Amino acid sequence: MLAESTRQRLQSQLDSLPIILAGVDEAAIDRRPASGKWSARENLAHMARYQGVFLERAALILREDRPRIPGYKAEADPEWPQWSALPLGKLRERLARDRAEIVALFAGLNATQLARSAAHSRFGEMTLVQWLEFFLLHEAHHLLAVLQRVRSAE
Repeated sequence: MLAESTRQRLQSQLDSLPIILAGVDEAAIDRRPASGKWSARENLAHMARYQGVFLERAALILREDRPRIPGYKAEADPEWPQWSALPLGKLRERLARDRAEIVALFAGLNATQLARSAAHSRFGEMTLVQWLEFFLLHEAHHLLAVLQRVRSAE
């Protein structure tokens, strides 16, 4: 069983998006900082794409015994160009759809399944619960980046 705080974050973390994006125009969504880092749209596209990647990884962890999982790099993903070009509305739809799938998956897992593990190329062996925490923290980082991009004067 998931900790209540983890379950709540999984269910509600994306609820911050309407607040973050309130009153933001398209120019702000696509503005890149001087550093050349991703725009808000690219961060949202990465979040949306990574949910599918995470679902694939969770299925692998549930199916195989202690698989080795490489780090994910959007720029190396052949689907990245299509994802990063999606309109904001489509990205939000995909975020909601895939999040519902992740929530449903984890709601149906038992303690034995949640304890299954896989080795991340950088972070080592992690249980499925730890993979979920990693996913949520990674996503929170990108939510902060979206806020920074759309509210920055750059």
